[in-house]
Amino acid sequence: MESVKPAIPVLAALLLIAGAPAAHADDDNPLHLLVDTAAQRLQTADPVAAYKWVNGGSIEDPARVAQVLDTVGADASNRGIDPAYVREAFENQIHATEGVQYILFGHWKFVPAAAPASAPDLAESRTAIDGFNKSMVAEMAAQWGVLHGPTCPAALDAAKRTVAAERGLDPLKVDALAVATASYC
Repeated sequence: MESVKPAIPVLAALLLIAGAPAAHADDDNPLHLLVDTAAQRLQTADPVAAYKWVNGGSIEDPARVAQVLDTVGADASNRGIDPAYVREAFENQIHATEGVQYILFGHWKFVPAAAPASAPDLAESRTAIDGFNKSMVAEMAAQWGVLHGPTCPAALDAAKRTVAAERGLDPLKVDALAVATASYC
């Protein structure tokens, strides 16, 4: 198994993720911004996993998941879109993020020297995640017709390919992005 350790320290990665503008958006693809934001949200898995590793936390956090799902469901209702659809999309996003964290934990168990010795505060990551969540729900509302139309599968596939290339996603994050976006269309 190839090394799965982050290329830069987790604090620097979190700062890059939180402040990262959308990668050169594909103006022709209405799902590009949504998929790009989902990819940025997935990248928070690394600093969150580091925090949980260093502090002995569990990967799964049912209370936080319930909080996120309630918040995005309420946001969806306020925007006039189906909260059940939005909750399902975010359940997939959360499962993908947890999957990345499990793989990182597994790698760190096999290669203890690759494990983080320190991590950014979890509150920083959660603030970034909450911002991505708001952006994603807003984009779901803006692209509701596309997400429920016949062009969705092709637009989604193209957006995933473009975002993966623009963000330089590794194979793990490409797989995670596929899981995170599985219920979009």
